[in-house]
Amino acid sequence: MRATDTTPTPPDQRPTTTPDTRPTTDPGPTPATDFGPSSSAAASPRPTTDPDPAPALRPVRDPGLRPTADRVPDERRATVDPDRFRRALGRHPAGVVVITADPGDGPVGLTATSFTSVSLAPPLVAFYVADTSATWPRLRRADRFAVHLLAADQAGLAARFATTGVDRFAPPTAWRRGADGVPLLDGAAARLVCRPHDVRRLGDHWAVAGEVVATETGSPRPPLLYHQGAFGGFTPLA
Repeated sequence: MRATDTTPTPPDQRPTTTPDTRPTTDPGPTPATDFGPSSSAAASPRPTTDPDPAPALRPVRDPGLRPTADRVPDERRATVDPDRFRRALGRHPAGVVVITADPGDGPVGLTATSFTSVSLAPPLVAFYVADTSATWPRLRRADRFAVHLLAADQAGLAARFATTGVDRFAPPTAWRRGADGVPLLDGAAARLVCRPHDVRRLGDHWAVAGEVVATETGSPRPPLLYHQGAFGGFTPLA
């Protein structure tokens, strides 16, 4: 799933560019695990006084990765077609968040559908952002960022923060400064203020983990979801 700065397009989906979906990160093909027959070894003879001699045992190979010499070289591994990969992941609905921060030269923000919880102790969350994002170079310089979990009636806000060439914090966006100057958007279903915890490059995305230092929840409302290229809501089955 990815975070981005462009108008939402069918991610078909994780990771995509606008908005991001949980990368998802490219899982990549797994090494071959088919093995030939295991080698056998004769068992030591049992004492003749044993009335019930045990059968010979065959050693069992560890069903883990094949030895390095037997692994398929990267250039010979089968890879999934990118369009088919996106179409498959497009079947997975994702929650929608807006990430905001201020690196010292003004507020910055983007829409992401790649948000996930990571750990309870310490309290960690994460999102993914494409390495092509024009927002990421500024966002990564901030020492705090806020995650806004959007409600079903905030599709317009999500689209605004996924659009390039506009002032995302100009009206009709309603926002204020929070602790440490972090930009906080009005009306979110919940807000998490985080300090950067870890950043790692994974394929064509950056995985960004944050430690939650403050939370705020609004009135209970259905969440905003992103599925097969469109925003929508959620209706319980019962």
